[in-house]
Amino acid sequence: MRPALFAVPLALIAASATAEPRVTTFTLDNGMEGVVIEDNRAPVVTHMVWYRVGAADEPPGQSGIAHFLEHLMFKGTDTIPEGGFSRVVAENGGQDNAFTSRDFTGYFQRIAADRLAIVMEMEADRMRNLRVTERQALTERDVILEERSQVVDNNPGAQFSELMSAALFKHHPYRMPVIGWRAEMETLTREMALDFYERFYAPDNAILVVAGDVDPAEVQELAEMFFGHHEPSGRPREARVQEPPHRAARRIEMRDARVAQPYMLRQYLVPSRVSGDAETAAALTILAEVLGGSGVTSRMGRALQVEQEIAIAVAAFYSGLAVDDTSFGVYAMPADGVAPEALEAAVDAVMAALAAEGPTEAELARARTGVQASEVFAQDSGPGLARRFGAALSVGLTVQDVLDWPDLLKAVTAEDVKAAAALLRTEASVTGWLKPAADTARAEPIREGVEG
Repeated sequence: MRPALFAVPLALIAASATAEPRVTTFTLDNGMEGVVIEDNRAPVVTHMVWYRVGAADEPPGQSGIAHFLEHLMFKGTDTIPEGGFSRVVAENGGQDNAFTSRDFTGYFQRIAADRLAIVMEMEADRMRNLRVTERQALTERDVILEERSQVVDNNPGAQFSELMSAALFKHHPYRMPVIGWRAEMETLTREMALDFYERFYAPDNAILVVAGDVDPAEVQELAEMFFGHHEPSGRPREARVQEPPHRAARRIEMRDARVAQPYMLRQYLVPSRVSGDAETAAALTILAEVLGGSGVTSRMGRALQVEQEIAIAVAAFYSGLAVDDTSFGVYAMPADGVAPEALEAAVDAVMAALAAEGPTEAELARARTGVQASEVFAQDSGPGLARRFGAALSVGLTVQDVLDWPDLLKAVTAEDVKAAAALLRTEASVTGWLKPAADTARAEPIREGVEG
């Protein structure tokens, strides 16, 4: 019975992947883009405003200013009192939050569909009418400094990730942590934040994404009513300094008494979906799935965990949604008693074999199924779709690029994966080890991945 039960989900995945979301787009006269994703299964809506600005666009010496401004955006306007934005959303049964990344900053609300006008009006108000006092700025600066203490300074894994980015990107601003370096965060001021706000928070640098039980024509009418009167900045995103050619592999090692188990992380500089081409990005996505994306059934999992029993965890990942060149990473944690050098040599051997031979048909089919399943699950969520379209448009892709992506993934061949593996050049890599301090006993496990 098991094969039959397994075949049903695969069939459903294949059928679901062919159904595109119902997407409508518009552009206001002031340059603001709008994307509406219809989903009438429940009377709720996800409302998002994305700005094409992130940590990689910060002025020199002001790392963390994008995230600082994200916090200050909740302080108020002439019509919204301090703390009033989130309070109004909560009083209407919704939730709201925001996030900052290297390339974009986003604000979102999840609320009943008949309350859409309420959140859209408030979001439009704070796009150009933010009011921040000196007291509020100083208080919020303390908040982000404490956030850095909690999620970075007290987390060896997060500190290690910062070191890896700083080693991979020597010149490009992706080397800077999104939350900022503490010494620079301590100097951030109200005036710096407001200058950043005036420069980047404008309709022609923003994307409105609404997903849920809505009518596209009504969404556009509301957008014109609330956002349409804002003047554009007329200042597109400036070109960033680019990474010079990498000519030698780089290595780092970090030790910390709080680390319970050592692990290896290697990152390669590779093209993104924007800096390269979509076909290459699709092949890199499948390569990551073949190499380590499916755990013990992946190439590294089978070789290192099952056959050789020298690793207790492996992974591979590719961050394709970026304005500029990005990273492809591999991760491995050695089993007890396995020397780091032995594990690293085994990882190298697996990767070399995959680059030379390409994936088997079984590996390729398994990778396609895994990636295809992720696409289907993403389409089944209104908030997930809103994030997918918002992030893509924020880095320079189009709605059609998003719609075409599943087909590009399905079209990836074994030769494409083999060619993608050849892009993982040793001289454009950083290999890092995070290890326990030499003279300490095991501590509690470190958990990475804190959203700021």
